[in-house]
Amino acid sequence: MTDLATATGDHGPLTVESQRLRDLITRIGKDALERERAYQAPYAEFELIKAAKLGALRIPREQGGGGASITELYATVIDLAEADPNIPHSLRNHFQITESMRRRPHPSHERYWDLVRDGQLFGLSVTELTSKQAGGRQRHLETAVTETPDGLRLNGVKFYSTGNLYVDQLLVVARGDEKPLRLIVPVDRPGVVREDDWDGIGQCFTGSGTTRFVNVPVTPEDFIENALAYEQIPYLSTFAQLFLTAIIAGILRSVTTDAAAYLRARTRSFYHAASEVPAEDAIFQERVGEISATAYAGEAMVMTAAAALQDAIEAHGRPEEEKLALRASLRAAKAKVVLDALALDAATKIFDLGGGSAARRSSQLDRHWRNIRTLASHNPRALKAKVIGDYEISGNKPPNGSFF
Repeated sequence: MTDLATATGDHGPLTVESQRLRDLITRIGKDALERERAYQAPYAEFELIKAAKLGALRIPREQGGGGASITELYATVIDLAEADPNIPHSLRNHFQITESMRRRPHPSHERYWDLVRDGQLFGLSVTELTSKQAGGRQRHLETAVTETPDGLRLNGVKFYSTGNLYVDQLLVVARGDEKPLRLIVPVDRPGVVREDDWDGIGQCFTGSGTTRFVNVPVTPEDFIENALAYEQIPYLSTFAQLFLTAIIAGILRSVTTDAAAYLRARTRSFYHAASEVPAEDAIFQERVGEISATAYAGEAMVMTAAAALQDAIEAHGRPEEEKLALRASLRAAKAKVVLDALALDAATKIFDLGGGSAARRSSQLDRHWRNIRTLASHNPRALKAKVIGDYEISGNKPPNGSFF
């Protein structure tokens, strides 16, 4: 691997075929297990990501970015998740925001593209725990921008602020007189408070806690026009939903690697086992084979759905866009329904390879199940399967909201 300066220095846009990207991913994964053991957030790793300008991966090359296709982006997400699943999860909102700007371009976005090209990352502040329906378009927003004697001020509290601990700019949805307002504010503006209070059982270092806005000064230039609103694009949220499934696919690679390494290192077996040498035990070999096959199937499902999503994005503005977007949404949903179950089973099978040592906290083998379970919980599998079934039976289309 090249040195750090080469991996993160200003050598032009980071591209999917570059050695710099491989080196960056390797560097991210190098200490991931130690970070997990020490309960340490990846602040240093995100500094490398910004220096390498990874957030510009989807910007066309002629516009100063990496020029990655949708399928190349999801392949990179899988690679990053194999190294450390917290990293791509924390980047999901950034890529969702920039993808929205790509699909609904507007001259006012150019200043934000400049920030992305410089390495800055964007986060999202949308969810409020007072909302009675998660993901719905018609939300009662308590976060609001109000006129005060000192000018416009932003006040409110957002939760599930994934990645906000590591980003530079926040896209905020707030209450307006007639419709929700969208504005972008830098994280270092007075009154912006990002709390590290996410207490999930997995994906512990994604910065998914609370973001507070306390009398944050805003100006008219902070507001953005509605081209960033998902309502204007059919099944825009398929991008973000498939992102989570791609992270699970990357975790399954790690499950495979850890399962094989665990068996190779194990010298002690059971007196009634099929072999005295664990690595030569046919039953254990079968378990590892099943885990590896699941990882392969997961990646194949994600990439098939990604190809459908790429077709839909390339058809933007054409008559076939809605049909292709529906196909991509359904494929992403089917991939989730199948992979959520298979992945949790695979992450459990790793404990079949040994005795009590596999459950030791120092081994950290449980992190895979916890991370998969947390990712899968973002969007209930049963509800997704119900929508797929309704479509197959009656032709009723999935809802065009946050979870599809």
